[in-house]
Amino acid sequence: MSITQGNEKKQSNALPMIIVATLFFILGFATWLNGSLMPYLQQILRLSPFEASLILFSFYIAVTFTALPSAAVIRKVGYKTGMALGMATMMIAGLLFIPAAKTQIFALFLFAQLVMGSGITLLQTAVNPYVVRIGPEESAAARISIMGILNKGAGVIAPMVFTALILSGFDNVSGELTQVEINNMANSLVLPYLGMAIFLGLLALAVKMSPLPELESEAQADKDHSGYLKEALSHPNLVLGVVALFFYVAAEVIAGDTIGTFALSLGVENYTMMTSYTMLCMVAGYILGIVLIPRVISQQKALIISAILGLLLTLGIVFGDNNAYVIANTFLGGVALPDTLVLIAFLGFANAIVWPAVFPLALSGVGKLTSVGSALLIMGISGGAFGPMFWSLTSTATNMAEQGGYLVLFPCYLFILFYAVKGCKMKKWK
Repeated sequence: MSITQGNEKKQSNALPMIIVATLFFILGFATWLNGSLMPYLQQILRLSPFEASLILFSFYIAVTFTALPSAAVIRKVGYKTGMALGMATMMIAGLLFIPAAKTQIFALFLFAQLVMGSGITLLQTAVNPYVVRIGPEESAAARISIMGILNKGAGVIAPMVFTALILSGFDNVSGELTQVEINNMANSLVLPYLGMAIFLGLLALAVKMSPLPELESEAQADKDHSGYLKEALSHPNLVLGVVALFFYVAAEVIAGDTIGTFALSLGVENYTMMTSYTMLCMVAGYILGIVLIPRVISQQKALIISAILGLLLTLGIVFGDNNAYVIANTFLGGVALPDTLVLIAFLGFANAIVWPAVFPLALSGVGKLTSVGSALLIMGISGGAFGPMFWSLTSTATNMAEQGGYLVLFPCYLFILFYAVKGCKMKKWK
């Protein structure tokens, strides 16, 4: 009897995990398209580095305004419907890119990014608790790592698809463009984003009709949600976790989405592909996390190592030589990438364990506040709005241009180190 029940439990967990895995892939694909879109729009719209950073700002700032409302929506309609609504919002955003591309109006692109960020926030808020609570808490980081492989694996594929569908028919894309070339490149966005919108709409219907179960404790929670936010803020490990994720996402987005812009400034061909290198390193980090956590190393110790590695790589990037190719020649078979670009990609390895470690550590002990806690943690994604902006401002303020902008990574990793050493252990405010 117990074996049968165990098998039923495994089967009941299997389908939700498959659905969640698919959604994590979609989240990664839509999110990491920004790494290609940012330098692409910077080129065809002739944007300054600061204006280009607004492409990411408008995407990630949506989290600040929609995370807590997303939690309220989920409590009202349930997790499954929340996921479907998130994808429907992403579908609308995909359709908005069509008039933006046709008119080449920068404000329309920013609005489309804002809507896309809102949809992704709702989807993130609904899908992340499943991974944490579908199994033992101590192995949550490993499960999130599995989802992370799909999410960041999509980040590897997205720039390749973007380059193949949008840039394959153009020559000299890293040079100065004529107006005719600009028009053609802008129009090449229409069909891919139309196809994305149709796919997202169909997937939203499929999820809505699927037998995905609700999280049991959320479905049984009382309906008096007043005071939930105040109660959640009484958990230091949760609040500091939100701040840690803010700095982490700032660092992650800088590493993943500015590498193409930096490569464009260095005259590197196929600059829209650069995000794939960072994502490959993140996938490698996630795989290592699955192998080591918690069997060999704890979530907390893995977080400490990640923060220290991020600090060391930041120093190498800022003070490295853009004309040196030692790392590429030694380890990458002579691929023509400067050492500084390779080190930025290596940041993906340092970043990989942070989200899988911080999320369960921050939700530890919050009980019925999971949906609110998840929403607060998702708000940490707003760091992706400010990270590239501060990177662009620091780039302008230093005589090292884009390379000097990576100085902003240092305080990010310092706070993550603090959270790993002390913040995650704090259960009461002193």
